[in-house]
Amino acid sequence: MINSDTTVFESLESNVRGYCRSWPTVFTTAKGSWLHNEEGRDYLDFFAGAGALNYGHNNDVLKRPLLDYIASDGITHGLDMSTTAKRELLTTLQETLFVPRNLDYKVQFPGPTGANAVEAALKLARKVTGRETIVSFTNAFHGMTLGALSVTGNAAKRAGAGVPLVHAAHMPYDGYFDGTTTDFQWMEKVLDDTSSGFDRPAAVIVETVQGEGGVNIARAEWLRHLAELCTAREILLIVDDVQMGCGRTGPFFSFEIAGIKPDIVTLSKSIGGYGLPMALVLFKPELDQWSPGEHNGTFRGNNPAFVTATAALRHYWSDDALATATKAKGERIERTLGELTENLPGVSTRGRGLVQGIVFEEPSQAGKVCQIAFERGLLVETSGSTDEVVKLLPPLTVTEQELDHGLNILTDAVESVCGEIGAIA
Repeated sequence: MINSDTTVFESLESNVRGYCRSWPTVFTTAKGSWLHNEEGRDYLDFFAGAGALNYGHNNDVLKRPLLDYIASDGITHGLDMSTTAKRELLTTLQETLFVPRNLDYKVQFPGPTGANAVEAALKLARKVTGRETIVSFTNAFHGMTLGALSVTGNAAKRAGAGVPLVHAAHMPYDGYFDGTTTDFQWMEKVLDDTSSGFDRPAAVIVETVQGEGGVNIARAEWLRHLAELCTAREILLIVDDVQMGCGRTGPFFSFEIAGIKPDIVTLSKSIGGYGLPMALVLFKPELDQWSPGEHNGTFRGNNPAFVTATAALRHYWSDDALATATKAKGERIERTLGELTENLPGVSTRGRGLVQGIVFEEPSQAGKVCQIAFERGLLVETSGSTDEVVKLLPPLTVTEQELDHGLNILTDAVESVCGEIGAIA
């Protein structure tokens, strides 16, 4: 039993708090793939700030430039003023990401969260096209503000808006049907039928891997088909890479596997490198039709995050070493989870790179696995429409020894839960 004093959190903090209920302890420090609580216990982190800590906690590669910047009285809060930190970041984005991938994007700094980036992307798509509707997909998650919620699929999250969520339409994601229905059959039909009552949308927004939706994977051919559909009908394609970008699936951008070039890309979470709030919207130059200040935010100029983002890009993305290692680690997890679930009825696995999931037909089992894992020193969370998936998001910098240690804990937890269910049956 965890005995940390959580009185002040329970008495003063809002009921809206969530993760602290699943992990009832008080954390003090963190380094690499580990968190430590005030009782001196260590926890291996397969959560990584919901994907905001791809390079681990307090990474020295990023911490040293940050400390030097702060010590030199570098600009902390800069709105959209020009600063040396922003210049270094923009130059580095061009040199390490855009030029090697033959991408031609303008860069917008919205507010510092993924939802801010999504809101800006939706507004820009509507402004450029003069159309209102945004198409998203079943099980999608794009954020908790009203525009982002309108293109989110989860009913419980949508209900929290308290108002109608309009000007959005939802289509089946890859794998939503049983394989007998042709991809995009209905979508193409209604778009091309002038009597369908379905107006041409401004944009389609998609996650190449739905993390919060349950680690649902879009095939490369499905993504290419979607991109072709949009291009042919002059519909903008937005890829939400907030959680799956910055190398989570292997390559820096998760859409690289399909060889597509979205019109708009949203980034946040790990783009700041160190866990500092930061978001970007990337879009093709011809879409840059904003008037000055038309979309803004007080904290869009978090210069310390620019510093750590630049350091992360230069250190980890000047070659393909991290992408290669991430792919290999992902395959290692896939093998282990495949062997684990092979003989467990009602349990399966899916994933790409270092986002992996264990799927339970009985949703309550996923929560039990996460609880046992926490008790044994591993942080993992659930995802999916009914929290039926145990989702693994370890730092990309996790070592092989740490990976094996975490997988051993997870294996024991799954076997414990499934064995318990089997004994009851």
